[in-house]
Amino acid sequence: MSLTQTLPSPLTDPRGQAAGAAAASDQPLLEKTERIILGLRITLALAAFCLLVVAGSIRLFLPADTGISDLVAGVAAALVAIPVLTEAWASLRHPSLHGITDRLVALALVACWATGDLMTAAFLPIVMTLGHILEERSMLGSREAVQALGKLTESDARRLLPDGSVEMVPTANLRTGDVIELRAGERLPADGIVRRGVSSLDMASLTGESVPVEVHENTTVLAGAMNIDGLLQVELTRVGESTTLGRIINLMRDAENAKPPVTRLLDRYSGQYMTLVLLVAAGTWFVTGNVPAMLAVLVASCPCALVLAAPATAIAAIVVAARHGILIKGSAFLEQLSDVTAVVFDKTGTITTGSLQLEGTRPVRGMDKDSLRVLGASLGAASNHPLSRAAAEGVSEKERLILEDTREVGGFGVCATYDGQQVALGRADLFGGLGIDVPPAPDHDGPIAGVSMGGKFLGWLLFSDQLRPSAALAVHDLKALGIDRLLLLTGDRDNVARHVATEIGIDDVYAEMLPEEKMAVVRREIRSGFRPMVVGDGINDTLALRAGAVGVAMGSQGAEVALASADLALMTNDLRRLGTCIRLSRQCRRTISVNVAIGLGFTFGLTALASVGVLGVEAPIIAALLHNLSTFLGLGNAGRLLLFDETRQQAA
Repeated sequence: MSLTQTLPSPLTDPRGQAAGAAAASDQPLLEKTERIILGLRITLALAAFCLLVVAGSIRLFLPADTGISDLVAGVAAALVAIPVLTEAWASLRHPSLHGITDRLVALALVACWATGDLMTAAFLPIVMTLGHILEERSMLGSREAVQALGKLTESDARRLLPDGSVEMVPTANLRTGDVIELRAGERLPADGIVRRGVSSLDMASLTGESVPVEVHENTTVLAGAMNIDGLLQVELTRVGESTTLGRIINLMRDAENAKPPVTRLLDRYSGQYMTLVLLVAAGTWFVTGNVPAMLAVLVASCPCALVLAAPATAIAAIVVAARHGILIKGSAFLEQLSDVTAVVFDKTGTITTGSLQLEGTRPVRGMDKDSLRVLGASLGAASNHPLSRAAAEGVSEKERLILEDTREVGGFGVCATYDGQQVALGRADLFGGLGIDVPPAPDHDGPIAGVSMGGKFLGWLLFSDQLRPSAALAVHDLKALGIDRLLLLTGDRDNVARHVATEIGIDDVYAEMLPEEKMAVVRREIRSGFRPMVVGDGINDTLALRAGAVGVAMGSQGAEVALASADLALMTNDLRRLGTCIRLSRQCRRTISVNVAIGLGFTFGLTALASVGVLGVEAPIIAALLHNLSTFLGLGNAGRLLLFDETRQQAA
């Protein structure tokens, strides 16, 4: 059994709640069975090596006693044969590239025994075992990284009780809705929203922010962030494995199973590959009569480098992405990102900050401004849309009306019942569907929303929004990457959308779009041959996010349903990270391609050299050493990806 095939699964507590990153960090790097297997292999390999030294010394200094030398070598070969043959037998039940390696080494071992080459029979498995253990150790580095991340949230937390007192609880006992107290020098145990206090947080370990981030009331904060100064009260919104940190940890676990297309192809045809290798080895022996050459063919054909080509690279890429504030939900999207040829943007909350402010009101004749504002705020409190939230902040919570039968009409607005009459807040199309006459929209550069009651239109709420400072830079960056197809899709009015698009350099604008219409535009782009990346943050972007080749959610303030629908999330509001995503993906693909080329090149090259007898009498040992070299080159090339760093450049 290969150690990289057995990873600890996520833990859950008795109530079904994920125990999360903290619980995962309590697990040992190796399970008990794995530790026993690894310890046995190392012990037997060391014992066999010592016996080989003895056998070699006898042959060197006592050449007349070759029988004793062969006996000692035979014992050494028998010792290392135990784990090799055991794993080869087990691999027959689970065909894979890992299993091919085990079976080929076992066949080479048996062939050595059959030909009486006991020294090679012992030394060959020792060399392969050494390489195998070092490969396993490289993959264990990911588990160590998982534990290091989990320990960021391991300490106890101060949970505030309803009576105002504070109790210390393990982070695994925290639940959504709990309010905790965070003092200077402490790390956040879960994702949440600041409800009281002002402070600075060190987010470098999560989002790559090079300077502390100022937080205040209603700011979203992430698990693992360090509170530098001040006292905060934080309401928890995600705990355990659902936190951003927990998702990164699970991703790193899953990345070990990542496979490039060539590896998936070999996995699918592993049986045929094994047959081909045996035919080549048999043909080599039949034509040349060279047993060492035949053994070298078996060893050189082991696909270890191909097995590690993608997992090592994917793990490195996920670590780098997290460092840049990018949460990738699956390593498969690393491949898809590099194929992006178009980008589709939402406007409110994506291109703009989404921090709308109620700028004014335009009531119809006979309607009071204050009454219009109060009704709009009461309806807005029932929705998570940026515009609704801004309307809700127009009045205090005590002034809001008590509504009944509240429901959100996706992409249109909010409806409810007040004092027996239907009330509504939303875009003009909402009122058309309710059979309410709507006057012409006022001349306003920002978003607007209408309010109605009892079948009568009461007036407009006027809002203001700000462009994200990084929006124009992000568009320029994407064009520099060769992505010229950029679209802006929004439910806002046409004049507002075109004004925003002109400021940031986008030519194609689709305004007053419903969620279904956004999805239709994305699908049309795909039919036209483009592979669009869709960037959004709200409920009305969910369909488009799912339809795109890659969906990107604004994770720091995006709606939960948008985050669930997206393939990756930006943990910061810096849109320049979109270009970072694509560059990282392209470099990841190049790295995997180079690793696959190294694996295939060494495999075919060594097999060819071995089959014609170029490697000489010690061909099996030379093939084993060069085979391990190819694996180490692949791991080193994957490690180069960790040098990828755009945080400082973007901070400047």
